[in-house]
Amino acid sequence: MKKAQLILDGKTIDLPIIKGTEDEKGIDVTQLRSETNHITFDPSYGNTGSCSSDITYISGEKGILRYRGYPIEQLADNSSFVEVIYLLLYGELPRKEELESFNNKLTYHSLIHEDMKRFFDAYPMNAHPMGVLASTVAALSTFYPARVDGDIELNIIRLLAKVKTLAAFAYKKSIGQPLIYPKNDLGFEENFLHMMFAVPAEEYTVDPTMAKALRLLLILHADHEQNCSTSTVRMVGSSHANLYISIAAGIGALWGALHGGANQRVIEMLKMIHADGDNFEKYVDMAKDKKSNFKMMGFGHRVYKNFDPRAKILKKSADDLLTKMGKNDPLLNIAKELEQVALKDDFFVSRKLYPNVDFYSGIIYRALGIPTKMFTVMFALGRLPGWVAQWKEMRNAEKPRIYRPRQIYTGVTKRDFIPLEKR
Repeated sequence: MKKAQLILDGKTIDLPIIKGTEDEKGIDVTQLRSETNHITFDPSYGNTGSCSSDITYISGEKGILRYRGYPIEQLADNSSFVEVIYLLLYGELPRKEELESFNNKLTYHSLIHEDMKRFFDAYPMNAHPMGVLASTVAALSTFYPARVDGDIELNIIRLLAKVKTLAAFAYKKSIGQPLIYPKNDLGFEENFLHMMFAVPAEEYTVDPTMAKALRLLLILHADHEQNCSTSTVRMVGSSHANLYISIAAGIGALWGALHGGANQRVIEMLKMIHADGDNFEKYVDMAKDKKSNFKMMGFGHRVYKNFDPRAKILKKSADDLLTKMGKNDPLLNIAKELEQVALKDDFFVSRKLYPNVDFYSGIIYRALGIPTKMFTVMFALGRLPGWVAQWKEMRNAEKPRIYRPRQIYTGVTKRDFIPLEKR
């Protein structure tokens, strides 16, 4: 076994090299503190592997994303979202009878307890849907407590089935419309769109084009390795907090503008450019100007140093969707102009600032009629199966440990207490 060597105070310490199935390499420092009384210092964990996982593989340099070994491009072209959920949870694509059984369970458990409707009555009219979603998911733990380990699988099904209902109810609450119940004869995506856009006493038929676009968005967001929200789910779950609370914590992390809120900021940027006469060149120049505080949203990625593979898929989907729906969104035209600049201008190319998934997802959500404040909720709906799979993997680990990062203390050293009258 290869080893790295650390020389500290004249002493040589051997650190094992671990290697993943895709030839990823890491230096195992689990014994470093016990042997040397030192820790590694890695702000934001940018170079730290917090776990080993067999769920998702990403190569930022090559622009690769795979779920359980399956390329995201193949899943986007061929699978249903429910198939992807099953794949992430159980490691293999379902056989026909397994898929039918899993689908039936998700349908059966899609209703929420009637008492939970009182929560929606109590929220203020202008409550942000993400706040509503996070709090109602947490509240599920009071309705469906995991009394024994055998309840975990059932609660996973309950959560996966009910979150789309909670998300749609959060939207209906925000616009003051009556809540619409799920229908047993509709698929996952169709059911969500029905609960979002149907109104009482009016016939609503789900547009297959909209359902197909939503399927794609959900699949592309289903998991993305150890990002901020996923790591949050694992960290909270490592204390053996229940599933619902752990996922609610992940929703809270996703809400941040630097994470799930990024696609909302893209739309806000495009709206600003549109309001300024579609003068995108002006904003490109501002982005390149070091003295300007303007940042081009939706370009570049913390992980991908190449083109985000999800963005490639969504770019085509956005074009197709708007064409089929007969919509001419001026924001999409601006987005295309900005993309062309980013792909040719040396400022963007040299810094590898390619359009990422957030750049196109907001355009598609707009085309589907989903308001900007619901964008992050949509992200959470897609990311849910990845969170659950990661939580489940962490709980089933051979030697699960509670997450406990260390720190370097930089505060005041010891000093004596001063009584109030002498301060």
